Amino acid sequence: MNPAYSVIFFTTASGAGYGAIVWLVVLALLGIVPLTPALGASVFVVSLALITAGLLSSTFHLGHPERAWRALSQWRSSWLSREGVAALATYIPILVFAVGSLFFSAHNNIWIWFGLIAAGLCLVTVGCTGMIYASLRAIPRWSTPLVVPLYIAFAMSTGAVLVIAIASIFWATPGILAWFTAVITLAAWMLKIAYWRQIDTAKPVATAESATGLGVIGKVRLLESPHNSENYVMREMGYTIARKHAARLRKIALVVGGIATALALVIAGLLPAPYAIATSFVALICAATGILIERWLFFAEARHAASLYYGASEV
Repeated sequence: MNPAYSVIFFTTASGAGYGAIVWLVVLALLGIVPLTPALGASVFVVSLALITAGLLSSTFHLGHPERAWRALSQWRSSWLSREGVAALATYIPILVFAVGSLFFSAHNNIWIWFGLIAAGLCLVTVGCTGMIYASLRAIPRWSTPLVVPLYIAFAMSTGAVLVIAIASIFWATPGILAWFTAVITLAAWMLKIAYWRQIDTAKPVATAESATGLGVIGKVRLLESPHNSENYVMREMGYTIARKHAARLRKIALVVGGIATALALVIAGLLPAPYAIATSFVALICAATGILIERWLFFAEARHAASLYYGASEV
């Protein structure tokens, strides 16, 4: 599939924003993180900015962005519509929790319920995003049970790194929370390795022979393209990436997004400010770089069944 940069930015930016909100609610519920006005406001503002920017960028991939609101009416059958409805609904409890916990902290037992609702809706929204792709049976590499858990895992890991980076500005050192985030980061990438192994060893779902019904005759190959010029199907669904390039990018994403991020977080947990701040932001940069490469590969390595009619031998 042709990687759409607006969608890549949407899934990574909004995922990190939703993940940060979830972690903020969890830490506040456990009493680990006191929601001081400075820390709480910083996390809320950055998270909501990422969520909003991501949602807006997702409309750029539409043929008519001004009609995006119409997709909300199809929530009964469309995961894209469900994602939009969930994303809009999430704003309400997030804002109520933010205002209540920051300015009316004497009643935290009330606001924490809105925080739990917000956290739940954040996970639902990310899950809907993953289901948009997992529900597409025409793309076997997306239609697997690991896609939705991967979207949620990366949202939680990048959100945790974001919270640590912001919190390091206000704390002397992120300490054990940074180490816990390192574990979460490595766990997310281990799940990604499992996904890569799954798609690499999976048997073809369809071949050129089965797609054309000519398998009884023999091997089928393309003699001439169905079109004289590039069309939408070829442009959006015919993108291919060489196996050696994909393998190299996988290693870069794993080393930068997983190993380097975890190492920087471990170091940040040991150092006092301002060194902890610097290493925490190094971890954030590494995490962002790794997830952007991972998400680009997620689209670039996907093979649509329509490509069987344009020269592909199997999907």
